[in-house]
Amino acid sequence: MRYVYIIATLISLAGCQNKVNKSDLPYLNGYWEIEKVSFPDGTEKEYTVNTSIDYIEINDLKGYRKKVQPKFNGTYDTSNDAELFTIYENEGVFTLNYKTDLSEWHEKIVNLSENSFTVLSEENIKYHYKRFEPINIE
Repeated sequence: MRYVYIIATLISLAGCQNKVNKSDLPYLNGYWEIEKVSFPDGTEKEYTVNTSIDYIEINDLKGYRKKVQPKFNGTYDTSNDAELFTIYENEGVFTLNYKTDLSEWHEKIVNLSENSFTVLSEENIKYHYKRFEPINIE
């Protein structure tokens, strides 16, 4: 009987994993703010206030990420700097591959939904994002 419980537990844990599908990738489009960072040692850093957010736009597995600063009137200040990336799939795992003049790095998409996503860096640091909700004060 104990083996039945173990097998049932393993099946339920496997079912809880968020598998990212290619059809989910358009969810990346839009404005995102960092919610927290999870470090390999189990510690976390929460971000309650963000003065800059990320704007992500993808098209056909290519895209860019740009830092923007939201303003109270619903607009954004931005620069012309953008981090270009391509998305690759390997054994069902989607990876953002960034390349700038100064550096290259990769982030695996751990989970992705309409209102949140998480990526895992090469240093095993998880970055948790939530969809940005603008504050519009007129």
